[in-house]
Amino acid sequence: MVSIENFRKLALSFPEASEAPHFHLASFRTNKKIFTTLWEKENRAMIKLPLSEQSVFCDYDKAVFFPVPGKWGLKGATFVDLGKVNKTVLKEALTIAYEQVIKKK
Repeated sequence: MVSIENFRKLALSFPEASEAPHFHLASFRTNKKIFTTLWEKENRAMIKLPLSEQSVFCDYDKAVFFPVPGKWGLKGATFVDLGKVNKTVLKEALTIAYEQVIKKK
C-alpha cells in the first residue's frame, strides 16, 4: 500500500520532476511532459507505460494494474491501485514511465 503523500514523494523524486494541475488531477511531469497523474479521490494513479511494459505489469496483478478504459489504455495509459500496490513495484513502473518521457527530449 502506498499513501497519496508517498506517491507524491516518489513521483517527485526523479530529476527535474514537477507537479502541476491537469484538469481536476495532479500531474507529474518532466520536460513539460506528463509521466503520471494522481487520482486522489479514487486512490489510484495513471502511469504512461510502453505497451510491452503495460502488459507485464497488468499480468503481474490485474487487481493492482489495469489499462485505462478506452483509447488511452490502448496507448499504454495504465491505472494502478495505490491501496494494493507494493512501493517497490510502483517505483519500477514510475521509473519506466519517467524514462519514456526523458527519451522524447
